[in-house]
Amino acid sequence: MKKLLLSAAILFGSLGAFAQGGLGYGLRAGVNIPKYSFENGSSESNTGFFVTGYLDAPISPNFSIQPGLSLQNKGGKYSATSDNATGQLKQSIMSLDIPVNLVAKLPTGGSGNFFVGAGPYVGFALSGKNKFEASSNNASVKREWDVKFGSGDGDELKRTDFGVNFLAGYQLTNGFQINAGYGLGLTNLAPNSGSIKNRVWSVGIGFGL
Repeated sequence: MKKLLLSAAILFGSLGAFAQGGLGYGLRAGVNIPKYSFENGSSESNTGFFVTGYLDAPISPNFSIQPGLSLQNKGGKYSATSDNATGQLKQSIMSLDIPVNLVAKLPTGGSGNFFVGAGPYVGFALSGKNKFEASSNNASVKREWDVKFGSGDGDELKRTDFGVNFLAGYQLTNGFQINAGYGLGLTNLAPNSGSIKNRVWSVGIGFGL
């Protein structure tokens, strides 16, 4: 965790030194719609949130590099039904991601600009929770337990993730923006066998200077 934050600090400092023009910054927040991708399908989508702070380092009039720190709520949901019973398992993961996006800005006269971007991210799972609910006839059960991170027997997910994210949106001249994004996890999070990868859609609002 300390290495992750130290790497982020070095990256932000280096970009500030090389940026052309003024170094900007911004904040984005909104709703995540995450799920897991498997070898032969996917989980159901869950609902979470994200909060991202970023720097905007111009490298030309219409292009910037935007490194950030992002708190991301990821995970997935599984449901099953039979004649007399229903069950659902929700897995919620809180992750600290470091994205680095190359962003193109497309001016639209004096009102603002469209922006599109993409870049890699590295993520580190901070915590995770499993919530299980089942009911059958007049009986029901609820249970919660922590996700076990690691690569050994009995672990559920690896802690470190790597992938590519994409973003697009519109920013007004006063700094207010609407945005949408997609996170494509490339790391196999399964600790022993199989394949589990993150897939995260997001939509939100923000403010940039």
